[in-house]
Amino acid sequence: MNNIAKAILILDDEAPVSWALKSILGMENYQVFIASTLEEAGHISDDEALSAVITEYRLDRDYTVETIKKLKETLPGLYIMMLTNNEVDEREYEEIIRAGVDDYFLKPFSFNRILLHLEKGLKRVVC
Repeated sequence: MNNIAKAILILDDEAPVSWALKSILGMENYQVFIASTLEEAGHISDDEALSAVITEYRLDRDYTVETIKKLKETLPGLYIMMLTNNEVDEREYEEIIRAGVDDYFLKPFSFNRILLHLEKGLKRVVC
């Protein structure tokens, strides 16, 4: 990775997951922002030049799909990874992928896999 820290937004209402990701990504020299609600995420994405978003599918009964669509419209090259506790059905999975999610993982997940996919996804992002 080059010397410029890439900004990553973690959008998850599970604080332990967010802080664990922030810690690991920070050790890899990523600039990490955390939001636990879609409203918080909107404020951060308006203020920062994001390279990636790591998000949960469901946040406090809200679905992130519409937010993902808006982010992809604004930042088409943005890399988006979705982590979730719950299996989704085929219709939901198709909706997630069509909205612009690049990678999808069920929790619990391997931090090494997250890092590998993130690194691969960010290689195509032009900052």
